[in-house]
Amino acid sequence: MSTSDNYRIEVEAVAEFVEEQSNPDDDHYVFAYHITIRNVGKVGAQLLSRHWIITDGTGHVQEVHGQGVVGEQPTLAPGETFEYTSGCVLETAVGTMHGSYQMTAADGHRFNAEIPTFVLAMPRVLH
Repeated sequence: MSTSDNYRIEVEAVAEFVEEQSNPDDDHYVFAYHITIRNVGKVGAQLLSRHWIITDGTGHVQEVHGQGVVGEQPTLAPGETFEYTSGCVLETAVGTMHGSYQMTAADGHRFNAEIPTFVLAMPRVLH
């Protein structure tokens, strides 16, 4: 068994445009994203912090660092999942997000769980 099998977190993200909170005339586009974090490793792990890289349609990059997610620092035993929903505001109708969660395993090992890139897009903007 390799060390990487012990510390494996899968992250799935689904984004949606929040039309009722957006105002395209003022370059104000609100997106919600639904995250599922799954511990597919062999050791329990706690999510301590997050690092997001948000890029809008003009290429402007914003980085966000913070403790936990939605006010929590969940601990996931092997096989467990944690789900949450959060939001993001862009000045363009399209953008992307990706990043990582900083984790500490039950045995003290620290590692990053990568958050794959996902697209934020107002409907009918992308083909």
